[in-house]
Amino acid sequence: MSKPVYGKNAVQSRNVEKISSYIWALAIGFIVFLVWAPFQVGLFNGQQIDFEKPVYLSSLLSSLLLLVWVGLYFTKFKMEGQRDALAVASLLLPATYALSLIGAASHYMAMNLLFVQSMYVAIFIIALYLLQQKQLNVVIQNAILAIAYFIVGFGLLNWLGSWKFAGGLVGWFSNTVRGGKYLDAVMTDSNGLRLTSIFQYANTYAAFLMAFLFVAVYALVRSKKWYGTLTHSFMLVPIIVSLLLTLSRGGLVMLPVVFILLLLFLKPAQQILWIIHLALSGLAALLVTNPLTTLGTELNTAYTSSAALKAWAYLLGASAVVAALSWVIQRFAAPWLQSKLGGSETRKFTGMWIPLGSVVAVAVVVFLLIGTGLKSVLPDNIETRLENINFKQHSVLERFTFYKDAMKVVKDYPVLGSGGGGWSALYEEYQNNPYVSRQVHNFFLQYLIEVGIVGFIVFMGFIGFIFFKYIRAYLKRDKDEFHNGFFFYIIALSILVHSLLDFNMSYAFMGILVFIGLAGMGAVMDNKPLRQSWNKAGIRMGYMAVLTIGTIFILFLSINYIGSSDAALKGKNLVTVSTSYEEIKTPLVKALDARPYHPEAALYLSSLDMQVFKQTQDEQYLTEASTVLTRALKDEPYNKNLLAQLASYYDLKGQPDLALAVYNDNAYKFNWDITWYESMINRAQTLAAAASGQKDEAKKQEYLTAGLDAYKHVVDGVEHLKTLPPEQLQGRPFSVTATMALNAGRLQLLAGNNEAAATSLKMGFNDQYSDVINSASLWDTNWYSLLITRAYDLAQQAYTQKNDADKTLHLEIGQIAYRQVNSDLQAKNIPPAITLNAGKIEVMSAQEQPPALQTAISTLKSGLSEDYSDPTNREIARWYLAALAKSGSDQDQVVYGKLIAADPAEADRVNEIVSTSFKNLQ
Repeated sequence: MSKPVYGKNAVQSRNVEKISSYIWALAIGFIVFLVWAPFQVGLFNGQQIDFEKPVYLSSLLSSLLLLVWVGLYFTKFKMEGQRDALAVASLLLPATYALSLIGAASHYMAMNLLFVQSMYVAIFIIALYLLQQKQLNVVIQNAILAIAYFIVGFGLLNWLGSWKFAGGLVGWFSNTVRGGKYLDAVMTDSNGLRLTSIFQYANTYAAFLMAFLFVAVYALVRSKKWYGTLTHSFMLVPIIVSLLLTLSRGGLVMLPVVFILLLLFLKPAQQILWIIHLALSGLAALLVTNPLTTLGTELNTAYTSSAALKAWAYLLGASAVVAALSWVIQRFAAPWLQSKLGGSETRKFTGMWIPLGSVVAVAVVVFLLIGTGLKSVLPDNIETRLENINFKQHSVLERFTFYKDAMKVVKDYPVLGSGGGGWSALYEEYQNNPYVSRQVHNFFLQYLIEVGIVGFIVFMGFIGFIFFKYIRAYLKRDKDEFHNGFFFYIIALSILVHSLLDFNMSYAFMGILVFIGLAGMGAVMDNKPLRQSWNKAGIRMGYMAVLTIGTIFILFLSINYIGSSDAALKGKNLVTVSTSYEEIKTPLVKALDARPYHPEAALYLSSLDMQVFKQTQDEQYLTEASTVLTRALKDEPYNKNLLAQLASYYDLKGQPDLALAVYNDNAYKFNWDITWYESMINRAQTLAAAASGQKDEAKKQEYLTAGLDAYKHVVDGVEHLKTLPPEQLQGRPFSVTATMALNAGRLQLLAGNNEAAATSLKMGFNDQYSDVINSASLWDTNWYSLLITRAYDLAQQAYTQKNDADKTLHLEIGQIAYRQVNSDLQAKNIPPAITLNAGKIEVMSAQEQPPALQTAISTLKSGLSEDYSDPTNREIARWYLAALAKSGSDQDQVVYGKLIAADPAEADRVNEIVSTSFKNLQ
């Protein structure tokens, strides 16, 4: 038996291998894929129609590339070493996601993650074998660097106002370019303008920049060519400036951590060179960041060529100076350092002193930037972000809360997990307070939630083995042998470390980079030979067969999903522009044929059917809506929008008790959604009042219990929120609202607890209603008249002030109050003042929609009398006629004639109401 060849000899043998044109074609296809992928919003797995197609398309493309690899390596593949075993073991990653489909909280999200994981494995296997060939390894490294540098330049083009030019560069292959502009490459939030580049998310862009900052320094120090030295050193300032412009605290916190971890693997001379280059470029970046921030803000408001030229002069000038100095350092200082420190490299622990010193240096820099006046050299927004770095900052406290809540999910889904997207589907059930975060902000915890302990062990074992074998070999051998491997180690380590704090891996492009990094490490790791029994033809052919069948399955599934996604997106777009039922329905049905559980398509189609039913009263449309919703909810039981739509379906069916049951049965899934509890309490109150009127005590108690339990849940939640640390934001609003108080008060009144009813009103209403709420005659007709009048007056005031939120609130108060008094009086002998204000409220609430205006028309008509000398009756008639005109209904000539006969000026008053739009501004 011949001695296995691996390690250094294996590397040398590969160097002299001739690379076939087919392998080159595969490598070129691989690189083209890497060029395309980042400009699809980094392949963000956003779990919505707008984001899904690029994910399916990338799965299709990676499957095609893998099939090409199978064709090229079918006869070459051998199970000789641990590296080959890695290719086989990688199949376990998508397999664990496939297993998690068994108990997935969302089949739609879980399938998306299965596509993503399959893509990662395809990329890993292809890269693992391409990167074993030195020539291809160098080509792919250079391609990755070129793509990274282009992304940096792309982001700065957008920052400095040249968005049209930037959009033109990628618009021909990116679906994110609209109107010639890449969407949200620069975004504004409460911190000011932030650079997000291709990702539309500043923190992930910061993780990307951190990784390629260190890759650029590494490439600079190892470069033997003058043009390589100048290129890589020139890019340091743009990368650091971009990192600062993201305003990412996580990026700034993790930067020194990763830097020190990387220093541990370098020779002393390399460590010193890294520090010098980073210090030099960092200083230059700090000097130009302030003017670039000011000019960028100005250019994103109004572009001027003079400001743009000035900004580019700052950036390019600083970059050129750093490049020149770095060339000098590499040309003269680097050889001198190597000669002086070369002998110390063989001594044990020599490489530890500089990293330990760097820890102290980093601490000093942090103190100077945060605790002294040195921070004033930074732009105000960056200075503020630095000042807020502490463990009591709200984003830190929120992340700790996410992590605690994540472990609650793991406890309930321990073995196989809750499926891909499990956190997004389930977090509202487990959250400690009403935050909004569809991501855990920790990749490893999110992975554990999705695939459970079994899948997590598989994943950690997979990446742990690669890191262990790579590091172990690195420490044992001559480090020069691992230059290429260290390039990939930097990428994988940087992104994974930053992913401890954020959801970078939800961007599949970042995951692709990590798996290429793992493959690059695997390609040069110590390839210990396997036992000969592993290399049997049956095992080799079995692996290739499983890989081929699985890839073909994913390939055809991707094609099917792409068609479904196109149809769903077409249907979504038609909803806003088309009035044709068949035109809108056709693509939605096509989308659901392939994926009957698609949440958005099911929501659009069921909503369309329900709208048509309202117009035609044809039961077939309600039947179809029910079928669509029931099928979708089978796989999407936690989808809040689908559940609310199901309740609306029961409302149209005249089954409000079943609608309440939907809210009541699923309330535990949305513990902190105040609108869910508002609706549930409102429905319970309406049904309890009806049961009371029908003398059905059993039903009355059932609805009272449902409503009052929901109200108690809210009151208890409000008390719990008081225990949060003062620095932590609670998230979404969660309190006893005015509408909730009005309904809860009525429930307590029906339960015979008048004192509690009065207390509830005081909890929910603000000072604008204080005299009404403190009235001695709560709940009688006069009190309701006063409340409805006040609600209308405040809604009208908010409308005048263009305050949609307040207008909507007061309109809802008025509508609920009218329903309650209408129920009390059994729709008989309602005072004209109540009818008038209730009708006006309903007109304002209708948002100019004809179907909604019918309610207002009915209310106003019911209050008309024959006495047109009465000003109140004339005003009711005026609004009634206006509502008819707004809805497009035929004019009531009898009422119109009587009104004009009483006062000819009423014609102009009616027209004035008709011409007034009460639509919300947003």
